[in-house]
Amino acid sequence: MDNLFVGQIELLPYTFEPMYLALCDGRLLPINGNDALFSLIGNKYGGDGQTNFALPNLKGTEPIPNTNYYIALEGIYPTRD
Repeated sequence: MDNLFVGQIELLPYTFEPMYLALCDGRLLPINGNDALFSLIGNKYGGDGQTNFALPNLKGTEPIPNTNYYIALEGIYPTRD
């Protein structure tokens, strides 16, 4: 995704996971292969911080029925000052 930042969360009306996005459902992801996202959110939402970390669980917080929150797994890495 060229126009999304890694870790950016979007509310979308999809029932599937678009490429490079993951449903914010609290699942565990391996750090290996998701290094950029882990470097931004760490294990703030769960996981052991050594081999895995969790995505935020935003299920049930959607303001519009039949929508879901998705987090960008790839994209532009945000710069820090």
